[in-house]
Amino acid sequence: MKNLVKLFLIGFALLMASQSFAQNLILKGGLNMANMLEKDDDDTYSDDYKMKPGFHAGLGVEIPVSEAIALEVGALMTTKGLKIKDEIFGVDYSATLNTLYLDIPVLLKPYFEVAEGTKIFGAVGPYVGLGLAGNLKVKAAGETDTESLDWGNDEDKDDFKRLDFGLSIGGGIEIKGLQVGVSYGLGLANISPYSDDGYKSQNRVLAISVGYKLGSE
Repeated sequence: MKNLVKLFLIGFALLMASQSFAQNLILKGGLNMANMLEKDDDDTYSDDYKMKPGFHAGLGVEIPVSEAIALEVGALMTTKGLKIKDEIFGVDYSATLNTLYLDIPVLLKPYFEVAEGTKIFGAVGPYVGLGLAGNLKVKAAGETDTESLDWGNDEDKDDFKRLDFGLSIGGGIEIKGLQVGVSYGLGLANISPYSDDGYKSQNRVLAISVGYKLGSE
């Protein structure tokens, strides 16, 4: 855990120094399709959960390691959560969990030139996330109820822990500084403060990104 916190702080410090790497600053944003894994030792409760659309937006600093490899440190505002549609006692209902995180990914990016001005790239590495806000919206029998989430480690009072971390895997194509990529964020942290009987909640996010590398010719 201490190493993850250090990674978060290092990533943030590098971003604050981004003026020194202006030619490698990447502005990016795109679509998120979020879901969660929820299970305990006996059951998996998330088998019927649906993906919830959302967004991510932010920037990254790409630091060249060699001619073909770069390290990208990012800061992204990103939505996560899930959707549920079901029926109880003959009444249809839906529930949407909306959460907003600040994610700091640290990605190793190998590049392969396929034509002049065109490269394909991979992107893999850890991320650390901090839960900022969220709510649960439930619709049933024509009524809508929305409740804000409580963040913390108290299993009796709180809904989710703030700290999230995991692994991001993806890739894409770059054409003259314009990057289009797809990634999958595999949450490894148990963000549920309740852990009896092996209960855990973990984020899952499929993302499609469009970015532009400033200073590219």
